[in-house]
Amino acid sequence: MRVRLNPSRWLARLAWGLVLALVLHGVAKTPGSAQPIDTEPVFVSGLYVFDVPAAGDLTAVERALAIESNLGPLVTGPEPVAVRTEMRSGQGDDGTAQGSNPVILANDRYIMTVTTTDAIVGGAGSPETQAEVWTADLTAVLEQARAEQQTGFLTQALIKALVALAVALTFHWLAGWVGRRWLSPLIDRFAFADHDDGGGGDASPTGLRLLSRLLLFLVRGSVWLAALSYIANLFPLTRQFSYRVAEGLRDGLFARSLVVGSRSYSLLDLLLVVAALLGLVILASTVTNLLRSRVLRATGISVAAQEAIAVLSKYAIILLGTVVILQVWGLDLSSIALIASGLGIGVGLGLQGLVKDFVSGLVLVFERPVQVGDFVDFGDVSGTVARIGSRSTAIRTIDHVSIIVPNSRFLESEVINWSHDNPVSRIRLPVGVSYSADPQQVKLALLEACKKNQEILSAPAPQVFFKGFGDSALEFQLLVWIAQPNRQFVIKSDLYFAIEASLHQYGIEVPFPQRDLHIRSGQLPIELSTEAQELLRRLNELSGDR
Repeated sequence: MRVRLNPSRWLARLAWGLVLALVLHGVAKTPGSAQPIDTEPVFVSGLYVFDVPAAGDLTAVERALAIESNLGPLVTGPEPVAVRTEMRSGQGDDGTAQGSNPVILANDRYIMTVTTTDAIVGGAGSPETQAEVWTADLTAVLEQARAEQQTGFLTQALIKALVALAVALTFHWLAGWVGRRWLSPLIDRFAFADHDDGGGGDASPTGLRLLSRLLLFLVRGSVWLAALSYIANLFPLTRQFSYRVAEGLRDGLFARSLVVGSRSYSLLDLLLVVAALLGLVILASTVTNLLRSRVLRATGISVAAQEAIAVLSKYAIILLGTVVILQVWGLDLSSIALIASGLGIGVGLGLQGLVKDFVSGLVLVFERPVQVGDFVDFGDVSGTVARIGSRSTAIRTIDHVSIIVPNSRFLESEVINWSHDNPVSRIRLPVGVSYSADPQQVKLALLEACKKNQEILSAPAPQVFFKGFGDSALEFQLLVWIAQPNRQFVIKSDLYFAIEASLHQYGIEVPFPQRDLHIRSGQLPIELSTEAQELLRRLNELSGDR
């Protein structure tokens, strides 16, 4: 059963899983770990106003709920709302006695008292300045909330939502059309992989295609994220949820919670490093294909040497590029020595098969017992080595079927390499003829058949051996030398055709298996007993009466 993997589907699942993890990380943050002052947002009819900290005995959540309950009746009331600030001394939001602090009022209705902590959270220089800023914010939000209470707002919001969905669908289709019409041909044009190469070149620019699919997914995901965010902000019931999701994404991406050495990093920094490393791998593959198909081929060296140089160059680029990226990122490589040692233990225990194949691939590249272009017999598989990768080796059979073999199996099992060091090899063809044939004529017939095939080498010359007397035939063996081991099956077939014609020309028969059957019998006629003779006589009389 063949299993087909869809990279786009797996990329989509990975991205949505990452988004969900970011939201959960931002929403379910531990108290005091993400911010030095715990705050809670205030909403009016789903519209975000500002963040408030705790005050006195009230937590941030309790204070935000109290402010929202004070603002709620003002949205649905018939009279216009006038928000103002005045200085009062007395009780604050928590009911405790306080000094002179600015108080925000709406139609003489108490909303909140602005404290010094509010000024620190809001970024103002003093509580008075912060009160003026929040008064302006409340005025604008209340005006928008009251305007949305009018008749016809829901219809307009639904129309805007449908238009946003139509625009998102258009951009979704347009991005796919641009990818198919322009991006894919551009990748095929500028990819340096050699498609006609039966050797180690990549059959397709897999890395570039994966990058293009990732970019297409990011573009489409950004379009739909923007459209859904816009639609969620149109309706009062979904605004608060949209804000929570956006805050979760922001906190999950930008919170510097990962501490390495003396520096702290955010998840966005980690994603950027992963993207840079992925780009490095794709760049290394592209440069390797360019080196293999444009530079090494012009040198005239063997395909196996070209592949070895290309693989080593790819590993060197990835290794040096990784070190440079981590240094630019600000990570001290000496600080991850402990992590590397722990990772080495984990690799040794859990990924020993993968590491074993990787090390075997390096041995194959350096020692070169099997090279790209060699014709090998590996178990029941016969074919040409098409590629030697970091984990596996691809063998292309004479039926043009690619068989992927782990590298470690080449070092653990016996491999017949017909092309190792010298591709010239000898093949054997058994031939059986009738006992009535002249052995010398059989030898001449077989040697004449060899002269009709141009793929058989004249030096060393073909040989005919008389192996012995078989059960049904005289047994001979024809030995010929060839320079193309991967065509041995075709050469054998052509030789057998020529041998049959040559034997027929000399009048030599090819026998089929024969057996002699000897039957030992007694005396004739057979003597019967008296009872048997009487029985036969009666049967004869009965048949005569009828």
